[in-house]
Amino acid sequence: MAIYSVHENGGKGVMVSAETNLSNGLPTIILVGFAGKSLDESKERIRSAFSSSSIPLPKKRITVNISPSDVPKDGAHYDLPVAVSILQKAKLISNKLDGGVVVMGELGLDGNIKPVRGIIGKLLCAIANGHKKFIIPRSNLKQANLLEDIEVFASDNLKDVFEKLQSDPSEYFIKSVGRNSGSKADSVSEITDFSEVVGQARAKRALEIAAAGGHNLLLNGPPGVGKSMLAKALPGIMTPPSNEEIISITHLHSLTGDSVVDLIETRPFRSPHHSSSDVSVIGGGQRPRPGEVSLAHNGVLFLDEFPEFRRNTIESLRQPLEDGQVTVSRAKDTITYPARFMLVATKNPCPCGYYGSTKACTCAPIELQRYQKKLSGPILDRIDIHVTVDNVNHKNLLKKNSGEETSSEIQKRVISAQEKQAARQGKKLNGQLNNRDIKTKTKLSPEAKEFLDIAAEKLDISARVYMKMIKIAQTIADLENSDTINKEHVAEALQYRPLSTV
Repeated sequence: MAIYSVHENGGKGVMVSAETNLSNGLPTIILVGFAGKSLDESKERIRSAFSSSSIPLPKKRITVNISPSDVPKDGAHYDLPVAVSILQKAKLISNKLDGGVVVMGELGLDGNIKPVRGIIGKLLCAIANGHKKFIIPRSNLKQANLLEDIEVFASDNLKDVFEKLQSDPSEYFIKSVGRNSGSKADSVSEITDFSEVVGQARAKRALEIAAAGGHNLLLNGPPGVGKSMLAKALPGIMTPPSNEEIISITHLHSLTGDSVVDLIETRPFRSPHHSSSDVSVIGGGQRPRPGEVSLAHNGVLFLDEFPEFRRNTIESLRQPLEDGQVTVSRAKDTITYPARFMLVATKNPCPCGYYGSTKACTCAPIELQRYQKKLSGPILDRIDIHVTVDNVNHKNLLKKNSGEETSSEIQKRVISAQEKQAARQGKKLNGQLNNRDIKTKTKLSPEAKEFLDIAAEKLDISARVYMKMIKIAQTIADLENSDTINKEHVAEALQYRPLSTV
């Protein structure tokens, strides 16, 4: 009987099976079936794990076929299924192991079972193929429990698996508990509360609209006025992620970095440095991994000093901003990662930073033009809300009771606005609506439509910006608990249109 496992890469998965044959000959382990280097090295890990666990390895010529043989397979998570296949063929464990059980786990030389990277994607692939029972590392149990209606046998070491599979193993498979929808993630103390930001009423209003509708936002202003502080306060007013979003966020983060076994229960806030390479931001590499745009999926991608990023990096944001996903094409494979994030960027008005402020600007006109050209028109058009952050009156900075609204108070309005959007258009936020959705889901009053048409002609805004103004106005209407987009909603939305500094 074959032992099943999963070959999964970028959301695309194939079920694979390990079949073992024991024959007379020099004792050795041979792996066939298009095995990559990592899988080929599993022979030594398995041999050492058997020895450390005091499990007798058959003194035979052991041939293990990982089928289908025309699919290139690599990864250490095949160690455990190969070991179980050998044990089953040697009749060292019970043959009552259900043929639909999927096994995943990396073996250490001491017999311990190490966690699998990207376990959620592999489990989802197996579930889609009709499998419900899994043997996995105990370290991955928290992530596996996010998925419902599956049975999991989690173990720490090979010896435990060996001993429990000698008898009827069905009693060791426990139904996943799922995530308690009422549970709350630990609060992140690093998040700035909106009450700590003095003044900046217009910028705060723009952030509230952005959070409520999932709109991209550009904060423009001189250095030191609090642009970065405002951006870092944004997560505090966003809605908590749903269970489905937590599964997606956790899966993407488990594919890279140190979050192989962690649950990510808060919306991600990614802030790459402006010297970051195109690959680190967009994703890819020799062995493709998600980039910052995918790690910010269902959260915020914060690009401080936006014009200082490489032009190629800035322009590569066009596709994910429009489509909500990134497709990485390589000679061996094509992988698509989700990238539905909210872009929050900051910029100075000029190289010295003081154009249009109370301080004198020292930039020559040619420097100003060159600086503004770092951000192309297509990129600026894809950013919904543009807002200027002004200087704060210094005498108000040290007030202990500033009277400013707290993040929790603003968050209540954001949650209420998103509930209206969910009732009207399902899972899509206003910022994610396409042109067809705008025509069918939004409702402008005749006065608002006439006002927008006149403004569009006089202000010479593009068709894309025209549609974005409707989406922003719809979010403002939702915050005001209005079923119709009125003239005042459009008037406020037009304040956030792209403006030329030069």
